Amino acid sequence: MSRVESTARSSWWPATVAGMASYLDGAITVGTASVLVLYQEGLGLTGDQVGQLSALLTVFFALGALIGGRLGDRLGRRRVFTATMILLIIGAVLMTLAMHPAMIYAGVILLGAGAGADLPVSLAMIAETAPAGKVGQMITYSQYLWLSGMAMVFLIGAAVGGLGMLGGRIYNIHIIVVAVLVLLFRMRLPESKTWTDTHSFSLNGGAAAKPATLGDLFRSRFRWPLIATGLFYVLLMIALNTNGQFSTYVWVNAAGSTVQVASTFSLITMVVTFIGTTIMLRVVDSKWRALAFVIASVVNVGSFIVVAALGAHVWTLVLLGVMFALGGAIAGEPMYKVWSQELFPTQFRATAQGMTMFCARLVAAVVALFTPALVAWNVRGLYWFLAITTAASCAVGIFWIGRIRPARDSEVEASGAEEVSA
Repeated sequence: MSRVESTARSSWWPATVAGMASYLDGAITVGTASVLVLYQEGLGLTGDQVGQLSALLTVFFALGALIGGRLGDRLGRRRVFTATMILLIIGAVLMTLAMHPAMIYAGVILLGAGAGADLPVSLAMIAETAPAGKVGQMITYSQYLWLSGMAMVFLIGAAVGGLGMLGGRIYNIHIIVVAVLVLLFRMRLPESKTWTDTHSFSLNGGAAAKPATLGDLFRSRFRWPLIATGLFYVLLMIALNTNGQFSTYVWVNAAGSTVQVASTFSLITMVVTFIGTTIMLRVVDSKWRALAFVIASVVNVGSFIVVAALGAHVWTLVLLGVMFALGGAIAGEPMYKVWSQELFPTQFRATAQGMTMFCARLVAAVVALFTPALVAWNVRGLYWFLAITTAASCAVGIFWIGRIRPARDSEVEASGAEEVSA
């Protein structure tokens, strides 16, 4: 076996251990919604409280990403993404043992904060342990783990969804078990050598380096990739969150279908997403990436135009689900994650991701407040809005982000405040 092959193979283990943040993100996001429904009768949760808890999960994910990303750049990848597992374990324990709504509120806050803080730091760790020329593949691989977390929740729901509060406790026991295992494995991972190299020594003689500050980020050329990836992700997240959080609602209230039919179709779209992610894995580090992004962008925008132009019917929602699952795997969140590694140096990588995730999740939470009313008032208008925001995100990707050159750590002076030329 060649040295390159050996390095590539050895990188999959840290990519898996770090990437379990994506597994837990998918499992917590989807699973908590089901848990709240299962706990509703036993704990006397009102509809308003369920809405508040759902919003809290999103808001604290955003805050966790903002704070965790910055701490990951200042204190190291390993420290932060090990500590976040402790937050997740405590939150899941509170959710499992909940006997009062206050415990649910505390658990949801900890789960959101822990998952949000973990994600940008773990993605940075994956990028920094990937072999040369394979960063895109390693980051895209984490998307498989995200899908696996969702799939596991669906399987658990099929088995225990009729058990009421006991079923909800089993959901959270699953989170505890996975988080404990990930914590144990992460404790054995070494710190990112790339991070250590950029924080241990200055460039001119071995003195302790001064960490790059937020001021350095905004004074350097990297403010433009920050704005570009943030704009792309904010616009994209409007469609992602609406389609994910309210698809069943639209199936039932606008298309006249049932929860069972919508749930069954959700499993089918997951298969399509796996296929799209496999295509992304093949092209992301190749010369075909830009062309694949353009084609996928057309598919993404077209998926919403189908419903906007023809109305919300079962068959149009099927087309939407299939097209967006396929196109979104290439011109969607996986590409945002890849760009977030390539366009920022080690000193700003997790910070930048945390900031853009924070903005995107908050905007999505605000849009979600008005979505049910929009469905009732003008569902076709809602999907025209989603088509426009998706088209705008794709345009940012094609005409702006696609033209930004990748970052080099040497562009940031170890001492901080020097302006980096474009």
